[in-house]
Amino acid sequence: MSEYFPEVPHVEYEGPDSDTELAFDYYDPDKQVGDKTMKEHLRFAVSFWHAFTGDGSDPFGAPTMQRPWDDIEDPMEKAEARIEANFELLDKLGVDYFCYHDRDLAPSGDTIEESNENLDEIVPLIKEKIDETGIGVLFGSAELFAEPKYAVGAASSPSADVFAHAGAQVKKALEVTNELGGEGFCLWGGREGYKTLLNTDMGLEQDNVARFLTMVADHADEIGFEGQLMLEPKPKEPMKFQYDHDAATIHAFLQKYDLDDRFTLNIETNHATLADRPFAHELRYARLNDILGSIDANQGDKLVGWDTDEFPFSLRDHTLAMYEILQNGGIAPGGINFDAKVRRESFEPVDLVHGHITGMDTYARALEAAHALKESGELEEFVDERYSSYDEGIGQQIVEGEADLADLEEYTLDNDVPHPESGREEKLNALLNRYILEA
Repeated sequence: MSEYFPEVPHVEYEGPDSDTELAFDYYDPDKQVGDKTMKEHLRFAVSFWHAFTGDGSDPFGAPTMQRPWDDIEDPMEKAEARIEANFELLDKLGVDYFCYHDRDLAPSGDTIEESNENLDEIVPLIKEKIDETGIGVLFGSAELFAEPKYAVGAASSPSADVFAHAGAQVKKALEVTNELGGEGFCLWGGREGYKTLLNTDMGLEQDNVARFLTMVADHADEIGFEGQLMLEPKPKEPMKFQYDHDAATIHAFLQKYDLDDRFTLNIETNHATLADRPFAHELRYARLNDILGSIDANQGDKLVGWDTDEFPFSLRDHTLAMYEILQNGGIAPGGINFDAKVRRESFEPVDLVHGHITGMDTYARALEAAHALKESGELEEFVDERYSSYDEGIGQQIVEGEADLADLEEYTLDNDVPHPESGREEKLNALLNRYILEA
């Protein structure tokens, strides 16, 4: 059996004073944080598409990645090598899960039948590696955006034939995920939207997306799939407007079509940025509406207007994210999937390891800071006090639905004009910084 990362040992926790290059400074999987270990809190996953099929190309440049399987010409042999490399990397990182698109695992054929045969050939190897290592599937997905037939959408395509092909592809991808024991299945509508309203029947397209999702949920029931079904908010790129723009947009869509009890959300940091939303905002919206399913952990460059998918290193942003996850009671059965890629200039295999170590250390440190902040109760106490006027009197009547406009008029006639109280934003920023620095 080939070793694809021979220069990489099993990465261990050595602490922030360690001089070891390939070691964790902050991620100690067995460290207890509250009622769970770090490993139990964080449920890390590696995204197969970035780690093993990404080639470093971008709209302005050719592939740059150097990978041990590059010289393998036979597509299925290359697929098998990537599977072996996936389990080797995850084992060395101590990561329990991976995520994939169907076309990451096995190459696309000329027909649906050929594509399915390729998947059927590779699945036994994946099952063997799962049994051997205990590493599992956090979620599977179907790649409904790369092939030319999906140029203007899959479920939202103006072509019924394309809709049918997308359905057939998702059917097989969902069945494979079920066979592999996946804990979730995510539908990422990369091209579900429009470029111009001049040629778009928006109503029919949105109705068709809902019909498609209903078929997916029904088939999940038929095959006994017990994992969560997820949608992933994604704005702008590459369509001018995408129907899954952000968490609130998807939630309204699900409510309209009575699908809100079937789907949760897989929320990505960089997608929130592109939607002009803080990541924590998207997480809080999903949490408050019981649709937080999982997260894709990365970050974007706010000076670049596209999805850069960098490995996360911003402690502030990800402390706020972990605060929402802790308030949610955790992320299981979802997890923290590194939907992140090394920079185009970081083309050696070991750079993949550095990227994941950075991301895992960032989230470990963020977890400790968020847990300490939550346990202190300081933030909740401030917010509770700020809204305390709704705990009694006219505020309580408003909350309990016992006041109408006439009651409000009567109250204001008998009371002075209120004076606003300071929101203390600067103080709270300092509070957050203190917990990050002291974690």
